[in-house]
Parts: sequence; C-alpha cells; structure tokens
Amino acid sequence: MSDQIDTPGIDTVIVPRTRDLGGFEVRRALPSARRRMVGPFIFWDQMGPARFPSGEGLDVRPHPHIGLATLTYLFDGEIMHRDSLGTAQPIRPGEVNWMTAGRGIVHSERTDPTLREDGASMFGIQAWVALPKVHEETAPGFVHLGSDELPTIEGEGKRVRVIAGSLWGAASPVPSYSEMIYADAVLDAGAQLPIPAEHEERAIYVADGTVSIAEDRFEAGRLLILNPGDGVTVEAVGHARVLVLGGEPMDGPRFIWWNFVSSSQDRIEAAKADWKAGRFAVVPGDDEEFTPLPEG
Repeated sequence: MSDQIDTPGIDTVIVPRTRDLGGFEVRRALPSARRRMVGPFIFWDQMGPARFPSGEGLDVRPHPHIGLATLTYLFDGEIMHRDSLGTAQPIRPGEVNWMTAGRGIVHSERTDPTLREDGASMFGIQAWVALPKVHEETAPGFVHLGSDELPTIEGEGKRVRVIAGSLWGAASPVPSYSEMIYADAVLDAGAQLPIPAEHEERAIYVADGTVSIAEDRFEAGRLLILNPGDGVTVEAVGHARVLVLGGEPMDGPRFIWWNFVSSSQDRIEAAKADWKAGRFAVVPGDDEEFTPLPEG
C-alpha cells in the first residue's frame, strides 16, 4: 500500500506489507508496487519487534543468494549468521553484517540455543543491496563491523550512526560497491535531523515513534520516498528512530525472484537450476537442513 501526499519534499509514502511468520512479524517495504528500489536498496524488511516464547527463536534455514549484498542491522536481540564461506558470526545491536553474494553464497540465520531458554527478542532491519552489473558475479565475501567501528554523530538531542556510505561529513568503513547512504538516527523529542539532497534517490524509514516533516506527521512503519533535489528536515514527536537510505540510481533494472537478484533473467534461471541440483556450496556447521526452491 502507498499513498501520494502533499508534504513538501516527499513523493510517496509506502506502508509495508505485513507477514506473520508464526509469532514473528515482518514488514516488507521494498520492493513495492509503487517503488522497486531506492538507490541500490532493492529489499527492505523490518523484523519484529518480537519476543519469542521460551525455547523458540529465529530459524532461517540455509538458502542461496546471487547478485546482491545483504546488510543486517539490529536494534534488539541477536542473530547467529553462518555461511558457505565458513563464517560463524553473531550480530548484535548496532553492529553490521555485510554479506556479498556475488556469483553465489548460502547462509543461515538462527537464534543461538543459549539464548532460547528465556525467550529471545528480535527487532531490526535486513536490507538487500543490488550490485552494479560489473560486480554481480564477484566472489562472495563477508564483513562484520562492531558498533564502535561505525562513525557516530551526537548532539542536539540526536545520536546518528552512519551504517554505510557518507553522510553529514562522516564515512562508514562498510565496503559498498556503489554510491549509497544508510544511517540510523535516534532522536529525542523535538530533535531535528536535516536530510541533505546529495543523492538523487533517498528515503526515510520510521522505525519507532512518530516524526513530523513540514508539519505533517508520520508514524512508525512508514517508508517516505523523498523528491530528488529536495532537502527535508525530520523532527521527532516524542522519542523516535528513523533510518535514512538511498544512493545513486542503479545501472538498469533488476529482476528479483525468491532470494536471487540479477540484471539478467537467464542468470536467475541458472541460479534456480543450480540450487535445485545441489550445486551451491553448503554451510559448515549448518548442513543438515536447507530451504527448498519454491514451486512456480
């Protein structure tokens, strides 16, 4: 669902589709019928907030990706990431897991058994970043960065962490493949966050609380697509959390099917055949289960 509005600087408001995965809610804002991508961001899922019953947790079985990088960022909880490179890395709030799929990778995401006893919590964002054509078949890779490795800007009632790209004079060490911006801003009541117009495609995601832009209010769970060239200022109505994302337009359209992203439909068909035939690598330490290829 999305709506055209009259707020200066805002083109479209997207209300994510909500899915209940058995007590665990996911809100998907991208891709949508009205907007496929924002800069290189082609997939945007809000995970939670949720608290699992005692003994339960997240169990995303091994599954493949091509042509993209996944960027996982948590506000609460913990996820154990394992992949076919042999990586075994927990991700905690404020940290970044940047996994480059390139020509092909397999990973799983689970709640560690030690955290399930008391009922694990979960709240965060998983984004997919489409790779430029020249990098779509690059070697797979994985980078983890701690919260203290990401630049943080504080003052005037706000705390902003630059997750990827460059904003407000600070640059993230995340090794992105294209010009992009991604930041997490926690705002006290009345705090203002100016969003520069340095990149053609930009959006604001309201993760928590309510914000005001040009006197119009927007509640949590809204993706606000900004007009190119227009600077806007976000003001917090009470405590709020927003994410700023975007970058330069991609070098052509992308196909997306299941967990595969590519500029070529034939490449996606080849990836489907490879997964079905068992030609992807396995995940060490998590090789007893896998996610079957969807039918159709």
